[in-house]
Amino acid sequence: MTVHTSSERISHATSAPLAAFRDFVALTKPRITLLVLFTSAAAMAVAPGHLTSVRLLSSLVGTALVVSSANVLNMWWERDLDAKMTRTSRRPLPAGRLDARSALWFGLALAAIATPILAAVNMLTCALGLFALATYVLAYTPLKTRSWLALLVGAVPGALPPLMGWSTVTGQIDLAALSLFAVLFLWQVPHFGAISLFRTEEYARAGMQVLAVERGEQGALRTILMFTLLLVASTVLVHTLGVAGATYLVVSIVAGAAFVVMAFAGLQVKATIPWSKRLFALSIVYLVVWMGALVFDRTAS
Repeated sequence: MTVHTSSERISHATSAPLAAFRDFVALTKPRITLLVLFTSAAAMAVAPGHLTSVRLLSSLVGTALVVSSANVLNMWWERDLDAKMTRTSRRPLPAGRLDARSALWFGLALAAIATPILAAVNMLTCALGLFALATYVLAYTPLKTRSWLALLVGAVPGALPPLMGWSTVTGQIDLAALSLFAVLFLWQVPHFGAISLFRTEEYARAGMQVLAVERGEQGALRTILMFTLLLVASTVLVHTLGVAGATYLVVSIVAGAAFVVMAFAGLQVKATIPWSKRLFALSIVYLVVWMGALVFDRTAS
């Protein structure tokens, strides 16, 4: 018979809620949510007009909540698929640390809290946030097991936060805002295409028709290169529309050239997996550099 001391019982009683809290936080995918917030904040920084601190905070909080909701509901929906992949099998739902009903209600609650906060910013920003949520959960998530084109569908809500940031300041969407949307939309294809290449077997085992599974290695490599070229062109369009100036343009061209060279190299390499991991890492660095150049150029001028 095992005897637990009072201190051990207290420690267990306090650690269990803390562990559950960490698991609920994990469902929101904090790192992805933070990256999305950066894209929204960057758009706010370069959008023309005045922004109060209250509206800024409300937009960021509301955006964080609606993105977190989408991530939670996505993980709730895909819990059985996640259990089939090594990378995701230890997530709270497939590992059994949280029950599905709690995750579902948590995701819905986040959306319910986000809605009035975003509505207080303005109705356009709120509508964009809810559209992103609905598209991500109801269109992108179920389509992943049917076609690689789910990537393009999912890229839409992934690129909407800059529009939310822009509309927070201006109350409208114009061509300049859409150019930022285009950059984020196109960036996601080489970024997630790279993941599909070094996780092909896992995705195939789970039945997900991602880019490399459905189109094969060479098809994925060609698609990545094509969208990388379109991405660089879209960053130049941002300058052409007057969103940012010469400093931004130089940085975008240099960073874009490095991205294109790496994407083109994928068609030449024999070992695709190491290359795809490097491309994945480069895609994140590229996005950070691009956003930094955008904000620096606009705020310094």
